[in-house]
Amino acid sequence: MVPDADFTSYYGKPVLNAPTWEALDIAGYLFLGGLAGGSSLVAAGAQATGQRDLARVAKIGSTTAAALSLLALIHDLGRPTRFLNMLRMFKPTSPMSVGSWILFAYVPASTGATVLDLADRLPTAGALATGGAAVLAPALASYTAALISNTAVPSWHEGRHEMPFVFVASGAMAAAGLGLLAAPRAETAAVRRLGIGAGVAELALAETMERRAGMVGESFRAGRAGKYRRAARSLVGAGVLGTLVARERGGLLSRAAGAALLAGSACTRFAIFEAGVESARDPRYTIVPQRERLDARKRAAPNDGLPRR
Repeated sequence: MVPDADFTSYYGKPVLNAPTWEALDIAGYLFLGGLAGGSSLVAAGAQATGQRDLARVAKIGSTTAAALSLLALIHDLGRPTRFLNMLRMFKPTSPMSVGSWILFAYVPASTGATVLDLADRLPTAGALATGGAAVLAPALASYTAALISNTAVPSWHEGRHEMPFVFVASGAMAAAGLGLLAAPRAETAAVRRLGIGAGVAELALAETMERRAGMVGESFRAGRAGKYRRAARSLVGAGVLGTLVARERGGLLSRAAGAALLAGSACTRFAIFEAGVESARDPRYTIVPQRERLDARKRAAPNDGLPRR
């Protein structure tokens, strides 16, 4: 009898090349896209209900976040022409291609809505631009999850089922936090509810994603990823609690809760980014889940005595 082989890799070398992206560029890109998308939806809702100050705050936030997100992507690519080259074709099976076109269409719509609102001109055109940005917002907030989970990076790939929902909840929470932080308190009732609901959803979905990843979920709890993840839990928990209490207290607590939700969303994106880098560096997270899947397939295959190809 031959004993089961222990895990090993070639001289302990990683099986995958770890992502070489800069955390500030790509993790920031992930966070800012979610903030922009969530803020556009808040802006559309606030404008439809006559809350002009909240709508203006959300529009400025969405445009600023989208512009910074685009700059972060271009900085990571190295040259602006590389982003323009991605627009030479549209490939529906490529999350990067689809995402580039979403960003390319979203930025002018969001910018137009903000400029027209600040100038107090052409209200019909401004409303159309706000609506157009809101239509693109859910895709903007979630496509980055499809982008990174459609890779061989273990923690990102294993989190593919929950990650789009984590990103959407996190983006909505960030937009609510921005509203609580910068809008007049009289217009923050809706974003308070949004912040509480999105914060609870983000915590629950992120925890489910980690647990479902099995042993690969360890990468979310170690090193830099673990620090960011613990900070995210603390900030989101404090933000949700502060938002609940702020209904009966002053505006200062409401703004502090908004800042905590905003920072918690950013920490979640940085935790996910760092977990991906760490999981790619450790060959265990690539080899062991592969062997477990192969063993599961063998056990599930019918045992009829016939040779298998």
